[in-house]
Amino acid sequence: MILSTKRLIVSLCEISIILASTLNLFANTAQQEFPLWPNGAPGALGTTTNDIPTLTPYLPEPARATGAAIIVCPGGGYGGLASHEGAGYATWLSDHGVAAFVLKYRLGSHGYRHPVMLQDAARALRLVRSDAIKLGVDPAKIGIMGSSAGGHLASTLLTHFDAGKPDAADPVEHVSSRPDLGVLCYPVITMGSDTHSGSRSNLLGKNPTTEQIELLSNEKQVTDKTPPCFLWHTWEDPAVKVENTLMFAAALRQHGVPFDLHIYQHGGHGLGLGKSASDPSKLHPWSDDLLYWLHSMGFVK
Repeated sequence: MILSTKRLIVSLCEISIILASTLNLFANTAQQEFPLWPNGAPGALGTTTNDIPTLTPYLPEPARATGAAIIVCPGGGYGGLASHEGAGYATWLSDHGVAAFVLKYRLGSHGYRHPVMLQDAARALRLVRSDAIKLGVDPAKIGIMGSSAGGHLASTLLTHFDAGKPDAADPVEHVSSRPDLGVLCYPVITMGSDTHSGSRSNLLGKNPTTEQIELLSNEKQVTDKTPPCFLWHTWEDPAVKVENTLMFAAALRQHGVPFDLHIYQHGGHGLGLGKSASDPSKLHPWSDDLLYWLHSMGFVK
């Protein structure tokens, strides 16, 4: 009996060590940026930080983790990356149990054009899905989220994903790049007359072809295979017209794809979480609406 008790104590100690190691792994992984391609990104124009697309993980505490993950694409007109639409969202998502991964994708302001941005977004989703078990993520619960031009990038992956490339030398490329859901915040959607001209120029150049405009007008690329989406916009947005979101929602409806749509009258553009200056804990109502929807999708508890 004494021997059994000693063994039990040893076993409990071993379990404690394993748990401590697991917690350390989460702590060490969180917010440590890593490249999408360890040996250099395809089509890279150089070797500076501008040429190295990365992911930065924001992992929830293990007790809060829901097993869901979201790739976050910050906005910035394909010319920059807005931190409040990247790290700001990611921190908030991880606080609610969702593993968030902020994508630093390559930009038009650094000489890149389509399809480079889509390659970066697809690779990000494949990486998280291929490493899901280690990250504590369900490979069938990985979404993508984006604001403004980041919303265009997210909507591009939502409509231009593929099932993976089984003959690729890189095993990460074997995995599907299809998101399980999309969250689009005041997104650029169309490359047509209602587009954000700066985003279009940075993505496609000054003189895009008719074919390019058609291909990247994502309201025209929705099919019945497009994942469910949460969309929100403000009616008064002076930078990206609300018609972008309305067109995408109409296309989802036409193809029988479920969606949640929220149009708020006031708020302008680039709100992010919409924190109040007088009370930073007070967020714009869209955040509660999103949590309600994510719960219905099994992404939050």
